[in-house]
Amino acid sequence: MATMKFFRRRLLHAAVLLVAISFFTFLLLELAPGDFFEAMRLNPQISEQTISGLRSEYGMDRPFLIRYERWVRSIFNGGWGFSFAYNSPVAPLLRVRARNTLLLTSLSGFLAWGIAVPWGVWSAMKRGRWSDRITGIATSSLLAVPDLLLFLLFLLLAVRTGWFPAGGMISPGMEGMRLWTKTKDIAYHLALPSVALAITTLPVLVRHVRSAIADLLEAPFLRAARGHGVPPLRLILHYALPVAANPLISLFGLSVATMLSGSLLVEVVFGWPGLGPLLVESMLARDVYVVVGVVMLSAVFLILGNLLADVLLFWNDHRIRTE
Repeated sequence: MATMKFFRRRLLHAAVLLVAISFFTFLLLELAPGDFFEAMRLNPQISEQTISGLRSEYGMDRPFLIRYERWVRSIFNGGWGFSFAYNSPVAPLLRVRARNTLLLTSLSGFLAWGIAVPWGVWSAMKRGRWSDRITGIATSSLLAVPDLLLFLLFLLLAVRTGWFPAGGMISPGMEGMRLWTKTKDIAYHLALPSVALAITTLPVLVRHVRSAIADLLEAPFLRAARGHGVPPLRLILHYALPVAANPLISLFGLSVATMLSGSLLVEVVFGWPGLGPLLVESMLARDVYVVVGVVMLSAVFLILGNLLADVLLFWNDHRIRTE
């Protein structure tokens, strides 16, 4: 009963948040000057009557609330609105780009956490020594480097050395190849963007893991376990990490937001065909329904990441279940 109540409350919060995000995104785009058909007025061969007819055909001359209501109905119909620039429903565009963004962010998150946890634990165990100081200097240096500059440096590495592709997702001519060959080529293109994105999140994760473990190493129960001859590795894995899990799980929810915001930028820099380039192109073209769709899908990913963190906290901490 408590479990169902917990999930119902979280899902209700998520639904209210999504409605608010969609409404205010639509409102901000409504307040912005011009629309997709505004650029047609620069072409003297297109008459004002033609532009007015197109605006009427696509419902752009309707009041704001009516267009918002139609867009909401199109979500339940699976269309997510209509893209003027691509002349197609928005949903198929989002489906392909979202898959690519999830592939990039999932791999980057796996790399970042896979490095941050052992590095942070090792730094906590060596606290006060030169190796711990080097960790502090390294993470501080990475935090001082702007994400855009870091991505451009990785792109420069690819261009100057030729070791990695300088952009895109797949090499020309690979579309018709066998699945294994195509998969290797995608992984080859994915290497630099995923590593660059992981590095932007890594310093914060390492510092939080180190802080969580370092605070526990002098706890009475760990000193007692150490006094009973428990090996250091077992002490960390079976005693310290389970106790430090709660703040790290909460940090996981925050890292999802960092990954999503960073992925939009790294996709544009490396030409990775995800939601980032689609958002930029749609904003420049004033393709309103695509912009709203990308924002909403990013919000869904963010909410799902935080919901997963809440579920892990609920499963890990009996005090939350009791409350």
